[in-house]
Amino acid sequence: MAITEKFALITGANSGLGKATAVGLARQGYTVVMVARSQARGEAARRDICAASGSQRVHLLLADLASQQAIRALVQDYTRQYDRLHVLVNNVGNSFMTRQTSPDGIEMSLAVNHLAAFLLTNLLLPTLHASAPARIVNVGTRVNAALDFDDLQVERTPYRGLQVYSRTKLGALHFTFALAQRLAGSSVTVNCVHPGVFRSNLGRNSGDSPLWMELLTRLSRPFLTSPERAAERVLYLATAPELAGISGKYYGDRVELPSPPQTLDAAARQRLWDISAALTGLEA
Repeated sequence: MAITEKFALITGANSGLGKATAVGLARQGYTVVMVARSQARGEAARRDICAASGSQRVHLLLADLASQQAIRALVQDYTRQYDRLHVLVNNVGNSFMTRQTSPDGIEMSLAVNHLAAFLLTNLLLPTLHASAPARIVNVGTRVNAALDFDDLQVERTPYRGLQVYSRTKLGALHFTFALAQRLAGSSVTVNCVHPGVFRSNLGRNSGDSPLWMELLTRLSRPFLTSPERAAERVLYLATAPELAGISGKYYGDRVELPSPPQTLDAAARQRLWDISAALTGLEA
């Protein structure tokens, strides 16, 4: 490996925003490692990314990020094959219309939209530190919500899929700000991006989308921005020279965004960190 070679790991990279981000990073000369659940879809996407970027340095690792065992195996696979990581993009996310649980018995939205990034990032921190300067980009969403710490896994209140999605995606901001504080003084940065409203497969792979949502999604798609345009926001945080050393920020389209009040509460951030550490078996 050339000493100047840079590596990027992208979750949910076989379609939509993740795929477009992979193309962008490959075009900029990164060796891109995609994470996908399906060998067939992942390999098809890998070929598309190679063709679109003109780069053959695009690789595929398989993992279902709803499973903590799969995340730990993914980290082992990555560190066995690659000794550096300069950009980690935590992109994977999904919404569910009915309450489901992960292989670890955790409410699925919480497992996929928050805990997956929390566990994966923490396990990869030694590699990121060894590769510094390095950047972590957490993909969030534009929400004015608050986590319900008394019912974080929606066991007592009615399950409303889009509301649960919004709340769990808020975890990306809590995590970004808490991790930035822990990384202060290092050459590893972490920021969160709102990619905008764009054409995506959100909820379509959950297996429980009602017909009305499928119809609404199809009707609205022509009026939404492209994944490629949305990926420009992610790529800005991942590669822009002017953001070197910038950490703990929430960005939209190259501008910093205000964050929901709960994410600015240090006690709430610490509470979520402690709960997340307990649910993933990490030390707080």
